[in-house]
Amino acid sequence: MSAGISSALAAAVLFGLSAPVSKLLLPATGPLLLAALLYLGAGLGLAAATLVAAREAPHAAPREARLRGVDFLLLFFVIATGGVAAPVFMLFGLARVSAVVGSLLLNLETPLTILLAVMLFREHLGRRAAAGAVLTALGAATLTYAPDDVHGDWRGAAAVVFACLGWAVDNNLTQRLSVRDPVAIARTKGLVAGTFMLGLALATGSMLPALAVVLAALAVGFVSYGFSIVLAVRAMRILGAARQAAFFTTAPFVGAVLAVPLLGERLGPSHAVAAGLMVLGVFLLVTETHGHRHVHEALEHEHAHFHDEHHQHEHPEPVLEPHAHLHRHVPAEHAHPHVSDVHHRHRH
Repeated sequence: MSAGISSALAAAVLFGLSAPVSKLLLPATGPLLLAALLYLGAGLGLAAATLVAAREAPHAAPREARLRGVDFLLLFFVIATGGVAAPVFMLFGLARVSAVVGSLLLNLETPLTILLAVMLFREHLGRRAAAGAVLTALGAATLTYAPDDVHGDWRGAAAVVFACLGWAVDNNLTQRLSVRDPVAIARTKGLVAGTFMLGLALATGSMLPALAVVLAALAVGFVSYGFSIVLAVRAMRILGAARQAAFFTTAPFVGAVLAVPLLGERLGPSHAVAAGLMVLGVFLLVTETHGHRHVHEALEHEHAHFHDEHHQHEHPEPVLEPHAHLHRHVPAEHAHPHVSDVHHRHRH
């Protein structure tokens, strides 16, 4: 589980770094065009990295399971909900509510992700982890609250909520895909969503900025979106969507800290409160233990794995770990600490 926690926190750090840098680029691009360039940077950067890796080791054994034909239908819904519908709803909503209302409503992504994960996708959160998730979400809400004019019509508020719901669906569907290659998932999502948003931005009157701004946005997207999505997918595979979403809520605090040297902003009392809530929330999430006797049904699937207690099979020759291939799990019943990964989706 430690690998999942470190991946989730690293994903949050990388994504959080994009916020203050994006503020510097925003005046020259506008929100929709900037989002398009960030996603395209993720997709193009990961595509280039894949080509380089394939050229350096053309005959290497697969370390991750490749996307299959049936996966692309699920990936289509991932992109449609989180990469297309959610940004459009968000922009429509934020134009009709005040900044304070919009910022606070955007924090609904995490609780909606957790709600869907637990209610529909058979994930489990104990009381300790649930309390940790609530505290990290409260910390994020504390960061986004400001004593400002609070107004907005119901259509704008509803649109922002639908945007958060779209990202929550995206998160949970991506978790179902997380047994596949995270780089392939992030690369496809970045290219398709970025291309769609770029077309929408240009169709609605946006103009491409100077080449230096475009290249900067693409570079930020490669690092803060591309690598972040890859790490987030890996975390979902190990932890489940609910826990990954709770850890990812710490991203705004990373952005707030980086904004001090980059934008000349100052940390105030609200940042200290947010930090305290998030540290306590992460502590509760990390220290939660959940274990009981449970049954594994027979299962045949393909994903990256090590030879651990759930993967006991022979190979005709030595292999590197992790590695990916089609393998079968025999029925088993045992007890050990676990989270809602791909092998532990059972009722409680």
